[in-house]
Amino acid sequence: MKKTTIVIGQSASITNELIEKYGFIVVPFVIDWPEMDSLDGNNVFEKMRDAEKKGVKTTPKTSQPSMGAFKKVFDEALKESESVICITISSGISGTYNSALQAKKMLRAEDQDKVLILDTFNADASESLIALRAGELAQEGKSGEEIFKEITEMSPNVYLFGIFESPKWLEANGRISHALSVILSQMQKIGMRPILSMKDGLIKPANLKMQAKDIAQALFKQTEEIIKKPLEEGKACRVAISHADTIEEAEKLKKMFEEKYPQVKVDFIALTSPVIGCHVGPGVLICCSVEK
Repeated sequence: MKKTTIVIGQSASITNELIEKYGFIVVPFVIDWPEMDSLDGNNVFEKMRDAEKKGVKTTPKTSQPSMGAFKKVFDEALKESESVICITISSGISGTYNSALQAKKMLRAEDQDKVLILDTFNADASESLIALRAGELAQEGKSGEEIFKEITEMSPNVYLFGIFESPKWLEANGRISHALSVILSQMQKIGMRPILSMKDGLIKPANLKMQAKDIAQALFKQTEEIIKKPLEEGKACRVAISHADTIEEAEKLKKMFEEKYPQVKVDFIALTSPVIGCHVGPGVLICCSVEK
């Protein structure tokens, strides 16, 4: 029997190779968009662009995994593990954490203490950076309690920055207010590109870049402000990148880190999870970082 199994939500943008390497169990979300099958495209972002061209008025919606879905995963994981660590998207933008908590209460009394649930107060590839560290510690043979303690301390120090193509998708799904959407749209019209971040578990503006046509460069500069000091102090940092069908920009961003900061580990480039993509829309580039 293995010591610990790591459970993550589909909201975590990560590669299949890393999921397999660390044996992550991914709990799927529900994506509801009646027009999905009738639209052209190989992924949700291509379909969203096709929807724009065809004038489709509806937008995709997502729902967190049910309590039953989490309970089923927990039960199965506990058959082969001494403990389970579940890492969720921020409770500020999703009910996933609460759903997992309720599922834990449905377990047998003797199993409940074996399941540890972390609200990351983050999303996307930043969830994945936390999961990667948990996976590494699990493979080192650390106990569930030891892993949970480290990733709980790590979580507030994970940074996410993203540049989006249009705020309309965030507004349509209730992730930002109409007032903020209008402000962001007006900024874009005068050449200002807002950079969004996660703060206190919510999506908030982090910075403004004038004439930021090079989104990879803008995100590199923003992330550099976070990692530069620790790197100068001899500390290590790791980075993860996700993109909403903007692989060229993602590769460019990775190259910038490799050329200027070869000591920075770029763990992966992944297609942004469809769970996140349904809200941010196509054209998004996201960069996440944490001090190792």
